[in-house]
Amino acid sequence: MARDYSNTTTTADPRNKGAKDVSQQKPIAPPGTEQEMTPKPDHGEHSYKGYGRLKDRVAVITGADSGIGRAVAIAFAREGADIVISYLNENEDAKETEKWVKDAGRRAVRIAGDIQNEQHCLQIIERTYGEFGRLDVLVNNAAFQMEHEGIQEFTTEEFERTFRTNVFATFWLSKAALPKMRAGGVIINTSSIQAYDPSPGLLAYAPTKAAIVGLTKALSKAAIKQGVRVNAVAPGPVWTPLVPSTLKPDHVKKFGQNSLFERPAQPAEIAPLYAFLASDDSSYVTGEVFAATGGRTPF
Repeated sequence: MARDYSNTTTTADPRNKGAKDVSQQKPIAPPGTEQEMTPKPDHGEHSYKGYGRLKDRVAVITGADSGIGRAVAIAFAREGADIVISYLNENEDAKETEKWVKDAGRRAVRIAGDIQNEQHCLQIIERTYGEFGRLDVLVNNAAFQMEHEGIQEFTTEEFERTFRTNVFATFWLSKAALPKMRAGGVIINTSSIQAYDPSPGLLAYAPTKAAIVGLTKALSKAAIKQGVRVNAVAPGPVWTPLVPSTLKPDHVKKFGQNSLFERPAQPAEIAPLYAFLASDDSSYVTGEVFAATGGRTPF
């Protein structure tokens, strides 16, 4: 007799997985905090299930206080990793990430400071090695952006800050981390759809994300000589504090509506890509850029 599967499915419509209406969000000051967001982002606090793929590994995650960084920290912890939470100054958000990591039974170390500073980047890696005696995964995720109407509104200081935060820090942290990594180590960089489909209002941010693609591919060829894989994730619109703290209010109200899902992604939907790339499940993957753009990938 044929089995009836009609009542056993657990699949859900992906169009309805995250909030579509973000129009009630008010502008917030950079860098923004999770507490100021309406609706609240989903970081996988109540949904991500780990499978021990990163058991007893140590991961540094920049920008881990909120957004994609927090979601990755939760995912990695539930996969068995101890987490170094690097962040600027969002102490309450960072403590919340720390709580979820500890709830997963893993160690968490919070390190506040500005990764625009090369010395601070070096200190993150040195402290990680001092605390744990190893470093297995580096996630270069923290970023700065600001939207403007035209090129004349971008100051040299802001342009430089964007590159120092997004590109220079990725270089500094990777350079410091590689000598500490054993074969099997992983570096994951956060790029963006802006690398391939840049918005004129993000004239400083978009080229940094393109630079990260190039850096990822070049570094992967050098790092594999010591058995370290280097990849990147290029998200589309994701509902994080970066959005209402840096974009024009009119853009925030419609954020994500130009995706095929007609909504922004939740951080929880992006984190599994990082978990896959950090794990041995992706052992033959390096120099790649994984897109999660809601169907907007232009390549």
